[in-house]
Amino acid sequence: MKVRIYIILCLAFTFMACEEESKVEAAIANIEVDFKVERFDTDFFKAKAEDLPQLKTDYPFLFSKRIPDSVWVDQLNDTLHDEILTEVNDKYANFDKTTSELLSLFQHLKYYDPVFSVPRVVTLTNYVQYRDKVVVTDTIALIALDNYLGEDHRFYRDGNIPVYLSKNFKQEQIVVDLAEAYAEKYTFQQQRRFLLDEMIYYGKLLYFKDKMIPFKSDAEKIGYTNDQLRWAEANESPMWSYFIEKELLYNTDNKLLSRFITDAPFSKFYLELDNESPGQVGQYIGWQIVKAYADATGENLMTILQKEPEEIFTKSKFKPKK
Repeated sequence: MKVRIYIILCLAFTFMACEEESKVEAAIANIEVDFKVERFDTDFFKAKAEDLPQLKTDYPFLFSKRIPDSVWVDQLNDTLHDEILTEVNDKYANFDKTTSELLSLFQHLKYYDPVFSVPRVVTLTNYVQYRDKVVVTDTIALIALDNYLGEDHRFYRDGNIPVYLSKNFKQEQIVVDLAEAYAEKYTFQQQRRFLLDEMIYYGKLLYFKDKMIPFKSDAEKIGYTNDQLRWAEANESPMWSYFIEKELLYNTDNKLLSRFITDAPFSKFYLELDNESPGQVGQYIGWQIVKAYADATGENLMTILQKEPEEIFTKSKFKPKK
């Protein structure tokens, strides 16, 4: 009888939570956001040397005063740059799908931060400098589209970019990467000394994505394939046991970052299962801890992003899925 009552209560709480979430999303959908995507990549592709002054007027933040005009003219005539621009324009002749996702991201940002100012959104190319795929400031959001041509694009194969990175070089990840860039701007944490600190820091970034881009799957938010996400979910408990038994949570060894936090083809437990595992499992566990803390305390997003990791960990009472 007690078990039956418990199940009924759980279902009731779940229903109420879903109903409340639906109300929030309905309110967010009604927030007015005015922006357009400016295609610098297209404008540059069509430009000739005599158009350079107008381009500099329209996009002054993209032209350093220290670089002479001759450099830009050379780039206009550069065959490699022309090839990149051709590929980008072929792939993104229509940008409506991503524009719609950007609109939703900005609506969510305005809901959670009422003073958020919608940026000027500009697309461009950057010779596949994938560590700078997106750049955000208080007023501008830059998107380098040559980093989103599809995971199997020849630019990435010929450039010897590892598959574990290029698997996310696709259109679906544009808004995910922008959300992460904003997450980094909103997230503060004094303590980033231990592995646990890093786990929770990245957990905050992922929890931010939960709130800002709920229309994206969990796999997309963390940059996993569906199989990789299923592996992490299925192995949550043994991974947590490993971190506890090896006393890694409060370890300061920098090598732990490359083993469990940063992008990698797999995580390094130094066990037979390594090749089956995705990278960044420390981020995944940190994500679960932050979600547990949010559920336990009911605190709002912006407050959680400012909390120190020890408080989040202690009050989360985190227990991995069995």
